[in-house]
Amino acid sequence: MGDVLYIGDKGTLMGHRLIPEARMKDLKQPPKVLPRSPGHYKEWVDACRGGPPAGSNFVDHAGLLTEMCLLGNAALCAQKPLLWDGPNMKIINDQQANRHLHREYRQGWTL
Repeated sequence: MGDVLYIGDKGTLMGHRLIPEARMKDLKQPPKVLPRSPGHYKEWVDACRGGPPAGSNFVDHAGLLTEMCLLGNAALCAQKPLLWDGPNMKIINDQQANRHLHREYRQGWTL
């Protein structure tokens, strides 16, 4: 089946369904508070053309999410919890782990 089973104090969630099924029938849809997307690519093109920022724009959302995922990778490589100094963009409790944050560029290809 491949679903994940979450067992909590107030119920059980299997995949995207509450169980038992009677609990699912009692569920009300949350109100729609975010504007509906015309599609990821159209949002991106519209934003590039000066329209409203895309729902997953880099500054407000995507950059922070990417940062979190990549730090998880660095922690896996370091095999220990890491403390992150976001404003300075560095790991503060393991200087060796900082090497996972950047790569050494070939001569002539530096930023």
